[in-house]
Amino acid sequence: MSTVIDSIERRQQRQGLPSFAAGDRVRVHFKVREGQRERTQVFEGIVLKRQGSGARETFTVRKQSFGVGVERTFPLHSPKIEKLEIAARGAVRRAKLYYLRGRIGKAARVAERRWGIDEELISTPAPAVDAEGVTQAEDEATEAESQDGSEAAVEEPKAEEETEAEKNEEPEAEENEESEAGETEDAAPEAEAEPDDAKGSG
Repeated sequence: MSTVIDSIERRQQRQGLPSFAAGDRVRVHFKVREGQRERTQVFEGIVLKRQGSGARETFTVRKQSFGVGVERTFPLHSPKIEKLEIAARGAVRRAKLYYLRGRIGKAARVAERRWGIDEELISTPAPAVDAEGVTQAEDEATEAESQDGSEAAVEEPKAEEETEAEKNEEPEAEENEESEAGETEDAAPEAEAEPDDAKGSG
């Protein structure tokens, strides 16, 4: 190969990619464009094979979706791959796992390797993402905010009703005070009249 082409391809290769092989379970964060908006789609499965070299290297990932096998081939150095995570290491002894295509259910699983693993490369499970790219935690947070808003809206009419009730109670209290004051005034002349009657009898 020409040294010029080789240098150009070398510049196009991505740096910092984790090392993986056939049998490993990987999580590929791939950018998908839908009209004017762009979102990240996560494709997790077992690596069937790696083929090619240099900037043209590709890898094929297979997963089971509702009992149906789905395979997808990604260019390793594609700029559309946002992130590549290693979920588990597989204990296999071949470079091409085509035999998985003829297996269904539990038979299609690959034994997980427990030795020779770099803990920094093994990632934690990613949160579930729906078709709009919203995680379950974000969805629950938005629902909680909407419920808080509805509760606040319900509390505001209650507060208004309470203020109206207090306003109605104030005139009634004033009327009761006025009636009590009138009764005390009526009782005072009667008390004054009693001593005069006592003098007349004496």
